[in-house]
Amino acid sequence: MIDPHIPDEWLYPPSLSVAAQVQRELARRVVREDALDPVNRLAGVDTSMKWRDTTGPIHAAVVLIGWPSLAVEASSGLSAPSPIPYVPGFLGFRECPSLVGAYRKLPVPPDLIFVDGHGISHPRGLGIACHLGVLLDRPSIGVAKSILIGEPAGPLGEEPGDRTPLVWKGETIAMVLRTRRRARPLYISTGHRVSLETAVEWVMRTARGYRLPEPTRLAHEAANAHRRQALASESAEISP
Repeated sequence: MIDPHIPDEWLYPPSLSVAAQVQRELARRVVREDALDPVNRLAGVDTSMKWRDTTGPIHAAVVLIGWPSLAVEASSGLSAPSPIPYVPGFLGFRECPSLVGAYRKLPVPPDLIFVDGHGISHPRGLGIACHLGVLLDRPSIGVAKSILIGEPAGPLGEEPGDRTPLVWKGETIAMVLRTRRRARPLYISTGHRVSLETAVEWVMRTARGYRLPEPTRLAHEAANAHRRQALASESAEISP
């Protein structure tokens, strides 16, 4: 079992004003340059919940994948009550407690984590990919499906690998990346200890004909499966 030491306030701030202060503190700890050890294992992390349920439980999954085989080596899941309702810009405090709990159940730590969500492309520079990366002190990449802040710097081509910067206040905060021909783009950003250039390279290396890179795709499937299993178990417990 992996047991990173994490201050309680970094996961469970008592108010949104304190949460914003924590985000600014953790954002200062984010390393935006490459600080990776040799990569032998990747992890994809994601969460699942009932559609439009902003207060219900969070079902988290972490999938450990070998590199370069992309074969699944282990997976873990955890369901926990949501610490806070969904509030734009504070997703890390809603989902990280469950993700950290699932991560602690892995047999070994990954060398690089793909997070479904934003990294530094966040109003306070601490999207969930940064938040989780700093909490665990592991290299992480943000793989988001929509824009939170910023605008594309130019048009995007239709072919896999086509890209254009996502810019906010004159700074490149992410890369708009096409991973599948004519599919909607992804928004790739630094999470922690990974440069933007390297993050984009890893997403393209792990693309296998789907819109999502393989670690993120597998984590998405695992989180949905864990949610269905948790709901089935809950129904079984209350059945007469």
